[in-house]
Amino acid sequence: MIAFIDDHRYVHGVRPICRFLGIAPSTFYAFKAVERDPDPASARTRQDRLDMVAIKEALDGSRGRYGARKVWHQLRRGDHDIARCTVERLMRTMGLQGVVRSKKVVTTNPDAAQPCPDDKVNRAFVADMPNQLWVSDFTYVSSWQGMVCVTFTIGVFARKIVGWRASTSMTTGFVLDALNQAICQRPPSEADKLIHHSDRGSQGRFNAVLHEDQFAVLYLAGVQRLIPSSYHTGFPR
Repeated sequence: MIAFIDDHRYVHGVRPICRFLGIAPSTFYAFKAVERDPDPASARTRQDRLDMVAIKEALDGSRGRYGARKVWHQLRRGDHDIARCTVERLMRTMGLQGVVRSKKVVTTNPDAAQPCPDDKVNRAFVADMPNQLWVSDFTYVSSWQGMVCVTFTIGVFARKIVGWRASTSMTTGFVLDALNQAICQRPPSEADKLIHHSDRGSQGRFNAVLHEDQFAVLYLAGVQRLIPSSYHTGFPR
């Protein structure tokens, strides 16, 4: 509020602004007097100024990572007697904030009520030839615009991604797009008896709708045979 009055005082005047804000002009003048000469300030104001310097040093020493709790512990370890609530108040006054951890994103949320194919891989993520085993999954990637969903299909024989898509929303369509890309790049035949393995996550009906619709995708691609499988997709790279 003091900064607002100071920015507009030469246009509107101090008293009209204070009258509009509902504060006494003496409050503004007293604050500015303390800025020019700290001696008349109250004991709390003088101590706050010292504490602000110590807080800024502790935060800079952590490269801006510490929040109020860790700054408080750092000051206490340095024999600086200060309350945690004071650190929180002064950090708010100075507009300082440590690094905030992002909310943990759950990538697999099993739903026993959804239909799910049996596990035909049994965590044996090996293949003797191409188009014998594909593994599909999706995850979340942090970007400047927020979290992005990324799905991919990996050919286990070559350990290479054969299909992938990225989307800002978790829908079945973008998962099927990755599968369709894999089919176009590595067209399987009926003789391959290709097993398509995915996890049992229920987000966006990933697993249930995937195995309902993948046969339609394969039919359009001219492929007559694909064996669905599902369990956990974490396999060694």
